[in-house]
Amino acid sequence: MFSTDPHFLLTLHHDHARDLRADVAADRLARSVRRPRWPDRVGFRAGRRRNAVACSTS
Repeated sequence: MFSTDPHFLLTLHHDHARDLRADVAADRLARSVRRPRWPDRVGFRAGRRRNAVACSTS
């Protein structure tokens, strides 16, 4: 399969470099996708506060 040790090391280097490039591409794609911001912290707290007030006055 490998004729010499340097050939093996070069192949290993290329495989590792390819894996690193794939990881970088996956990270870049993950950062570019917009994720929904749920729960919206301000609205979420305000809704809980309203529910707590409604429950305590009943």
